[in-house]
Amino acid sequence: MAQHVRDIMTSEPVTVEPQTSITAVAQLMRDEDIGAVLVIEGDSLRGLVSDRDLVLRALAEGGDPGQTTVARACSEDLVTVGPDDDLDQAVRLMREHSVRRIPVVDHGHPVGIVSLGDMAIERDAESALGDISAAKPNQ
Repeated sequence: MAQHVRDIMTSEPVTVEPQTSITAVAQLMRDEDIGAVLVIEGDSLRGLVSDRDLVLRALAEGGDPGQTTVARACSEDLVTVGPDDDLDQAVRLMREHSVRRIPVVDHGHPVGIVSLGDMAIERDAESALGDISAAKPNQ
């Protein structure tokens, strides 16, 4: 039986508006113990920003983190999946586009996020990635 994205996705993803400072986003990631947030405008998905994006696209540029907005750091050319899509389709898209996380969109609205770690835990929990993804984070 095929699994669907909804079976393993993180529902109710953490979201921010494009004008949110990267400092606020970094604090949110820390507080929520997550590595990515969705950037929304109104009720529509505008982008995704990861902890790596914050470093490479914002901090490394030398701007003021309190004044630099997440709009400057987020990926906007996104690959998305629907909650009822087969998990195999999400895996194919991750491979094809070399991404670790894919927003889950239903009728144009973000409803979740599925990550490489989620896949590893589901498909091969005993693998190194599955083991690491399931472990409690370092504090």
